[in-house]
Amino acid sequence: MDQNLRTIGWNVTAMDRSLSYWVYYLTANYDWITLADRIYYALNMFQHIYYPIIAIVGVPVNLLTIGILSRGKCGLSKCVTRYLVAMSAADLLVIILDLIFRHIPIVYREQFLFLLSIPMCNIHAVLLYTVTDCSVWFTVTFTFDRFVAICCQNLKSNYCSEKTSAVVVGTVSVLSCLKNIFWYFMFTGRYWLVNEPWFCSVTADVQLSRVWGTVEFLHNILTPVIPFVLILLLNALTVRHILVSSRGRRRLRVHSSGESHRDPEMESRRKSIILLLVISGNFMLLWALLMVYMIWNRMYYLGYQPVILPQFLLELSFMLQLLSCSTNTAIYAVTQTQFREQVKNVLKYPFNSIVQLIQ
Repeated sequence: MDQNLRTIGWNVTAMDRSLSYWVYYLTANYDWITLADRIYYALNMFQHIYYPIIAIVGVPVNLLTIGILSRGKCGLSKCVTRYLVAMSAADLLVIILDLIFRHIPIVYREQFLFLLSIPMCNIHAVLLYTVTDCSVWFTVTFTFDRFVAICCQNLKSNYCSEKTSAVVVGTVSVLSCLKNIFWYFMFTGRYWLVNEPWFCSVTADVQLSRVWGTVEFLHNILTPVIPFVLILLLNALTVRHILVSSRGRRRLRVHSSGESHRDPEMESRRKSIILLLVISGNFMLLWALLMVYMIWNRMYYLGYQPVILPQFLLELSFMLQLLSCSTNTAIYAVTQTQFREQVKNVLKYPFNSIVQLIQ
């Protein structure tokens, strides 16, 4: 099998690239170095700082978010809280499995050469893509829950409940696991330590196989293409419903009282839709480039792609996708007053304890 392992664009010399390597080629005055190459070198340099910072910030931030939301003191319904906790937990696992155990070893390859002797890459891939699917589809289920709560009042009492949200989160988790078992058979157990769409070694037969290519293509359609479409559709319907209902309520209140007063119901809906749009918009913005690259890459190997995309787009897409796992906490802090207060209380707690001990 090892004789058939993919070797296109890879050899030991080319892979032995430290930070000094990228600095040298970024600053070298060679005519053959194109603008796309220089952008690629600059991104690789930046990753040596960027990825550790995302890991250092992302792990405690997501743990903090899970802890605060689990207490249920942020003024959110139990079903919304459960979805947000599930999203934060999935993001935390993505940071661990994708950023810490995949991308950082690639960037600091010389310090992680021992991984080449650990035959667990296909198991790692199954776990990584499972939690990634969970992270994406939890965003979809949260969007659908808010759509039902705002636009489908007849279903709200039955669907928007803590029990239903638990069933939905559990179902998505199980289906994501089952869906990604095929990676175990598609990849080998050998790590490749290269920033490519496949981070495990694959045989040439698998790489050029139309059967496996179709399976992988369908995987990329299910995550994240279909979630993109669903989120856009649900958000459009939700916003349309709110605009229509708000105009109707405003006319009714003015007609009944002769003047316009503050409407608590519409204020609540406004806050809900802001949270929804910011979370889903953040997801789509940071995932869009990776989605396009993955599908484009697989089409190329199947013979349907006329143009090869520059390598720096893949590096940038990974960086944006991993950033999405650390931004939801900031979104909650910006859009939810009570969440901000809980964060302040947690951050003040160690200092208050020290002051009390001193006194």
